[in-house]
Order: sequence, then structure tokens, then C-alpha cells
Amino acid sequence: QVQLVESGGGLVQPGGSLRLSCAASGLAFSTTRMGWFRQAPGKEREFVAAIRWTNSYTYYADSVKGRFTISRDNAKNTVYLQMNSLKPEDTAVYYCAPVIGAAVPPGFVSWGQGTQVTVSS
Repeated sequence: QVQLVESGGGLVQPGGSLRLSCAASGLAFSTTRMGWFRQAPGKEREFVAAIRWTNSYTYYADSVKGRFTISRDNAKNTVYLQMNSLKPEDTAVYYCAPVIGAAVPPGFVSWGQGTQVTVSS
């Protein structure tokens, strides 16, 4: 079955940076679009960024465009999210998942535990 393990979160001051990682197994990683989502307290989970099979095609939510960069290493079955110029409103639990467009495939339930990102002074 699909297993996703996110890591790299933490507490950072506004304007700071973090790099998240997501190790994936149980899926054809090198041919699967992968994405990052986040869920802030009291809010629904939202799309953040996604990447096609190579690093040549990426797309982002407007709220993170120009600040976040998604990338992948197919040899390591890992997808990354470099987050720069962090803002308090970026505070959330971050998850990775396979994507179709900006959403997970129908019936997808194999969310990982996520990694907490807190932006605060």
C-alpha cells in the first residue's frame, strides 16, 4: 500500500526558510505526479504545489508562488518543498500526496502523519 512519510517541519521566524521532505513507497513514484498540501487549525486541507514526473513542470497555489519551490528525486522516491520568506499564515501541518491536477486521486486515503510548520516570532 501507499506509504508517505513527511519530515523537516519546525518552528521558524517570519522571513525564515524550511525544507520539507516526503519519502514515498508503494506507488510508481517516477511516473506519478506528486503534490504538497497543508491544513491549518480550523481550516480545510488546501493545495500548495505539485510537480510532474520530472523537475521541468511545476505549479503552485497563488499564496505561495515565488516563495516555495517543489522538486523531486526519483532515485530516492522523495519529493521536497523548499519554503522561503515564510509568513505566519503558512503555519499548518504539511502533507504530500499523489495528485491529479491540484487534487488527490478519487478514493485516496493514504495520508501520512504530516509535518508541522509553525511560523512565529
